[in-house]
Amino acid sequence: MMPVRAGPASDASHPDSMTESPSPDRSAPPQDARPDARPRDIALVLAGGNALGAYHAGGYEMLQARGIQPGWIVGASIGAVTAAIIAGNAPEHRVERLRQFWDEATQHTAPSATDLLKPRQVYNGLHALLTLAWGRPNIFRHRLPGLWSALPWVPNDVALFDHSPLLNTLTRLVDFERLNRGDIRVTIGCVDVTTGEEIYFDTAHQIVRPEHILASTAIIPAFAPVEVDGRLLCDAGYTNNLPLDPVFAAEPPRDLLCIALDLFGLRAPRPGSLDAVLERANDLIFASAGRRAIASLEREYALRQQLDPHGPAVTLLHLVYRAEADQLAAKSFDFSPSSIRDRWQAGSRDAGHGADWLAGHAPGDRRFAYARL
Repeated sequence: MMPVRAGPASDASHPDSMTESPSPDRSAPPQDARPDARPRDIALVLAGGNALGAYHAGGYEMLQARGIQPGWIVGASIGAVTAAIIAGNAPEHRVERLRQFWDEATQHTAPSATDLLKPRQVYNGLHALLTLAWGRPNIFRHRLPGLWSALPWVPNDVALFDHSPLLNTLTRLVDFERLNRGDIRVTIGCVDVTTGEEIYFDTAHQIVRPEHILASTAIIPAFAPVEVDGRLLCDAGYTNNLPLDPVFAAEPPRDLLCIALDLFGLRAPRPGSLDAVLERANDLIFASAGRRAIASLEREYALRQQLDPHGPAVTLLHLVYRAEADQLAAKSFDFSPSSIRDRWQAGSRDAGHGADWLAGHAPGDRRFAYARL
């Protein structure tokens, strides 16, 4: 677990200042801390990452079991799908619906029979190839002309796959009347393809429809952008994969706990192969905007601390999926039964550590506390 930083630090503005301690203890809360029992709002922020999103499901299952219920969920891409399934179902059915979604998404081949690194890498790589060859029936399928449009005599196309099957899945698994009723506020992040502007659809201000979720998952060029209300929209992954901005756009009216579940990490061992280099490039693209957002929050709350030291306090708990060495550059398309299982379990484990930390975290006199697990 990363050491907690409450409020400003001397190196908080430096992007590389958020480093982990040499010997992290991911399970034990501070021994002299008392739980923070003050009333506060709870927000959950869910990043994008396609097949990695099983981590979200496991994380939410544990948070619900520990009695941590968000009143606001912000999601991008697969995070938007997860947010819709959670908010669009009664509490007792949410984990069941998440399991149904991932059971349908999983390639029902044999689980990996070994933990040896190289065989597991081959196993994961073959499943990623199967996904690219056959799609996932509840999420996407092949599109024509798709890749063939690269040939000079074939009509142009803008995507490789057709992800309209996701609309049917959302209609089956999500009660959009419940979602828009406001029991849980939901915010969905997209990007306008023509202007580059980040667009958010928020149940506090408008009706969120299935096509909003579809637009948020449209990572180009894999999936085609979606036209919604005259704007051509796509996945926000390249620009803001961990959409913290809506939660912190305005000063919260009272103390806030924000739990962010991230699917790509900035820290990893030195790459030793071409595939590992490609994986690191992918991780850096999708994780860097979140790092900058958190560094900006630290600077902002250092100023708020000076102006009003007694204002609402914020705790940002950042849970990051750490891909094992068997995960390849194509991990976002690996829907193998073993990988989906491992990611669900990782989300549950990390959320459990986070709940333990929260149970032992005592409020200080600073307005911003950040912990990364």
